[in-house]
Order: sequence, then C-alpha cells, then structure tokens
Amino acid sequence: MKNRVMMQAFEWYLESDSKHFVRLEQLLDELKEAGIDDLWIPPVFKATGTNDVGYGIYDLFDLGEFDQKGSVPTKYGTKEELLSLIEACHQRGMKVYADTVLNHKAGADFKETFKAVLVDSDNREENIGEPHDIEGWTGFNFPGRNDKYSDFKWNFNHFTGVDYDDLSKETGIFRILGENKYWSSNVSHEMGNYDYLMFADVDLKHPDVSAELFRWIEWFVQETKIDGLRFDALKHIDRDFIRDFTSYCQEQFGESFYMVGEYWSSSEAVKAKYLDATDYNVDLFDVGLHFNFYEAALGMENYDLREIFENTLVSTHPTLAVTFVDNHDSQKGQSLQSWVGDWFKPLAYTLILMRDEGYPCVFWGDYYGINQEDGYPASKPWIDKILKARASSAHGQQDDYFDNNNTIGWVRHGDEEHPTKSATLIHNGTEKTSLMMFVGKEQANKEFSDVLSYDDERV
Repeated sequence: MKNRVMMQAFEWYLESDSKHFVRLEQLLDELKEAGIDDLWIPPVFKATGTNDVGYGIYDLFDLGEFDQKGSVPTKYGTKEELLSLIEACHQRGMKVYADTVLNHKAGADFKETFKAVLVDSDNREENIGEPHDIEGWTGFNFPGRNDKYSDFKWNFNHFTGVDYDDLSKETGIFRILGENKYWSSNVSHEMGNYDYLMFADVDLKHPDVSAELFRWIEWFVQETKIDGLRFDALKHIDRDFIRDFTSYCQEQFGESFYMVGEYWSSSEAVKAKYLDATDYNVDLFDVGLHFNFYEAALGMENYDLREIFENTLVSTHPTLAVTFVDNHDSQKGQSLQSWVGDWFKPLAYTLILMRDEGYPCVFWGDYYGINQEDGYPASKPWIDKILKARASSAHGQQDDYFDNNNTIGWVRHGDEEHPTKSATLIHNGTEKTSLMMFVGKEQANKEFSDVLSYDDERV
C-alpha cells in the first residue's frame, strides 16, 4: 500500500436515514482530489435496525435487500446503493474495504431452551452456580430472506454464550453447555477468557459454522466486488479460524485482497504474537500509536516526543501497521473513549501522513466533523494541506532527527518520480526552539515555508 491513504468513511453518530452510501458516492471526486485512495466503509449487513451502527449484526446475506428488522435498507442504504458506491470507487481507482462482524449475531428470530451456566463477568473461566435450563435468543431463520443465497439456519448449537435468560429475566454472561463446547482458548486472556463480547457469541470452532462463513465470503466478494475486509473485534475471535479464513481469502481472491483487523490492545508484544499466529495474513490497526497520541495530548509539553513511536506496531512491523489518530470506538461517548486532544491532532496526523512507515487512515469524524453536543468541528482544511504535502513531498529516503524531548523532525529526500523534498518538525513545547537537519547540499540557500501556515516565517 505504498503511499496510499485510507479513510474510515463513517463515525458513530451518522444520521440513521439510510442515505450515507448515496452521500458518500457524491463525495468521491472531492475525496480522491484531496488524496484519499481507499475507503473503509461501515458494516454493510442487516443489523438489529436502522439505528444500529452495524455491529449488532443480524444477517450477513442481507446487504439492504430484504424487508427484515423493520426496513429494507441498512442504516447506510440499500444493496443497490452499496454496489453503486463500490463501482464508482473502482472507476476512480479507489479500493473499498468492508467492515466485517463475525464474532456474534444479534436480533434473533426466536428463543430456544438449552443448558447453560452463568459465569463471572470479570473471569469467564469461573462458573457461578450450577448448570440449568435457560431461554436464549439464538434462533435465526431469516424469514424475510426466505432462503435466498443460503438456507442455513442458526440455533443454540452454533453459539458459545448469550447475555440474557428470558426464562428468569436475568442479565449476565451465560456459557452454553454441550459436547465439545467451551469458550475458544485462542483468544485474549483478558477477563480470564475474552471469547465472549456481546449478543449471541458465534462458535467458530463448530464445523457447520465455519463452513457457512467460508461459503458466505465467496458469495459476498463475488456479489459486491469488494477489495478487502476490516475485521471487527479480533481479540474475541478464535485465532485459528482467522488464520484459516484469511488464508482461504488469499487463495480465492488473490494476494491483492486486503485484510486488516481491530485488535484493541496497546501492547506491541501481544499484537506481534497475534500476527505470527495468523501467518501474517492480516494487518492490524496500531492501537499503541493511538494511545501514544492520546498520552502526548494529555501530557502537553511534559510528554517526551522522542518516545512517540515506542511500543508501536509501526515501529516493529511497519508494513503490517495501519496508523490512525482516532476512530469510531475512541471517539467521545464510546466504550473505548480515548479521544486525542484537539491541539495535538494536527501533530498526530502529520506523524502518520508524512512518514514512510505504515498505512495511514483518516477518520471521517476528524475530516468532516462530528455533529453532536460534545462533537468535533470539521478539520478538512488543515488535513487536506497535510494530504497535499504527502502526495507531493513525502517520498524517498527518510532521515530522522529525534534528539530533543520537545522537538523532533525528519527529512524525506524524494525519489525519481517525486523529487520534491520535505522537512517536517513536530513541537509540543511552550517556547520556540530549533532543530538542525540535513536536507541535502543542493538545498543550500533555499527557503522552506510552513505548508500548514501556522508560521509565516521562512527558514
């Protein structure tokens, strides 16, 4: 993905009017001109309703085609509008990655009775009480689709846990019991075992389930011509399944089929282990770098900028890291809220867009703003300036000058196709300072100006 830029083309609080795909298609020329090459679009599958952002997934085979869960379209639009958007992107040389939710299912069509045991929410390996019958929402027969594309019916045998017993009206985490049925061991060990996240937890070790998902991905790619996937909630999903599933995708769709996943951990060591366990088939978002930005914004001038890339994926696996500043999970009001302070955002975007390493992702909420009471204004004007600088002068050899705790910099020396050089300075101090960097003898006596227009002074 050399020098390409991704955009997360949604945020949590978009209007629930089923018109996002239409609006997004109308913006493609503007985005392409600005320097956005690829789009990560929200979950395109039928969820629990049009107010659902898409992670309460109901039917993977309904792309906004069937009258299910109260509407034909999803929150973002109809199947026809989705296909039109993808085709329009391809006409402009833009790639499209679909947010994909395989961990759980929601909005079941009917209840079932089965044996389960309540577990400690803080340690899912510890049972509370004895096994007993519960009623859970685990039956999925998709009556609105009427077996089109797939006649597979889901029942409690295809899940490992639920969060509600309709018999006792009790909320909690209930592990479903059965022969050879338990939480997956190949998941994060937070909470003892972090297989369970929400809703009805899919048993990816069940042979019928894995077979159905392998059939589904063939259908989905053929139906949409999508260019790749963004996997949600990887630390809750069986690693062996992801390894096999991503290998299958590469075999079926070629090495250019792009896959990236969300593994929400700031530990580089944990993610390095995950990459190895999944045969390096899937890139990961650099959560560690995001948290460094978050801490740098809080620390202000007391944060040592020389440590900005410490414990990050981009520093150890630069070709497998998707760098980002904020996303729909970290934005204000969300469960993983860790919003990077406004004053530091221009520095953070410069740190992901002007460097050689990583595949940078621009957040819709930063670019177009978040229309909420505690929202965020559109930052398109200054992000566009950095994108323009990236396109013209973020190429070739990179020399770093990380010598000062409050001021760091680097020089990009250009290449044959893009000979323009750039010198980038990041400063979080309260007083002006200087940093000496070598930009090449041929630049002697030439002046450099600030592309962001923060400083009118030429150097």
